[in-house]
Amino acid sequence: MSLTTSSDVHFDPADPQTHADPYPVYRRLREEAPLYHNDERDFYVVSRFEDIDRGLVDHGTYSSAKGGILELIKANIDIPSGVFIFEDPPLHSAHRGVLSRVFTPRKMNALEGLVRDFCASALDPFVGEDRFDFVLDLGNIMPIKVIGMLLGIPEADQQAVRERKDRGMQQLPGKPSEYENHTFADEAFFAEYIAWRADHPSDDLMTELLRVEFEDPSGEVRNLTREEILIFVNILATAGNETTNRLIGWIGKVLGEHPDQRRELVDDRDLLPNAVEEILRFEPPAHSLCRLITRDVEVHGQKVEAGNVMMFVTASGNRDHRAFPPDGDVLDIHRSIGHHLSLGYGIHFCLGAALARMETRVALDEVLNRFPDWEVDLDAAELDKTGLRGWTTMPVTIG
Repeated sequence: MSLTTSSDVHFDPADPQTHADPYPVYRRLREEAPLYHNDERDFYVVSRFEDIDRGLVDHGTYSSAKGGILELIKANIDIPSGVFIFEDPPLHSAHRGVLSRVFTPRKMNALEGLVRDFCASALDPFVGEDRFDFVLDLGNIMPIKVIGMLLGIPEADQQAVRERKDRGMQQLPGKPSEYENHTFADEAFFAEYIAWRADHPSDDLMTELLRVEFEDPSGEVRNLTREEILIFVNILATAGNETTNRLIGWIGKVLGEHPDQRRELVDDRDLLPNAVEEILRFEPPAHSLCRLITRDVEVHGQKVEAGNVMMFVTASGNRDHRAFPPDGDVLDIHRSIGHHLSLGYGIHFCLGAALARMETRVALDEVLNRFPDWEVDLDAAELDKTGLRGWTTMPVTIG
């Protein structure tokens, strides 16, 4: 179906040129085609902040039950119980309630001292050197240590877990991901840990997941099944590492290209929390969320029928000047943000948001303590090829 529009804008998130620099296309979508339809791959797109903000809270119209990724929804596979990021209420409410008892802001912020120690051990070897890589030397190390500690993954296996998850997210340039044979309950690393922890309880998250009781949608009070725990742990191991990893890379690039604002942060660390929010808004690791449309809906005067897929381009909404005046394409660490869309919105707001924010703030603080000045070596940097948008390397010169 082609929409009635005079714009010739074309948007496909799998296009390598768009992945390299999507913001000019996003700007055109917002202004010329606020409801867009990709005819080749048959999905709809909204790109303005207000439309995304409203849509993400309307889970009655826009369902997560078939997934949050375009290709996954199109594959129309059965998603097993426990993939809480791809569930609707009441099942989502039950599963999220279990995890919400653990991922409280208070508990996550209590880890700050440990996060500082992890950052220090990663950064101290580079003091006195002339180069440092925000991704290879910090982003690849600290977040997986934190989530590994929470889940009880032995330190010797943590990097193997991270690398396996990275490989699972890779996609070829210009080729959409395939999900027909996807498994959410990857047993390669975690099944034996779960079985071992069942007999050797500790104070980690895996033990809590084994012990917790909750009321499922049928009214039965029960424990999580082993498959549900396996799925939970797989999701948390990926989400707890990938987003923060990429955000640390963006911090290196963005503040390297805005040295005046970086120097403000060196002089006034009270600005750090808002700076993290602004960088999250400005360069989010995740650029879109998709939903299956469950009932006919009107968007910008056009009827969109049930059964179609709607893509909410959250990274575009974050740059919308209507929500972030006067110009959303400008970085401003003093900006009054309200809320952005980088961590989702509504019932699927990122469960680990408090942890990601704290980790990123501490990482930036510890970098500035040692390396207040840096210049990005963009020729040596490499943009990754996953469904997220970030860097596999972000080298800088320091000193």
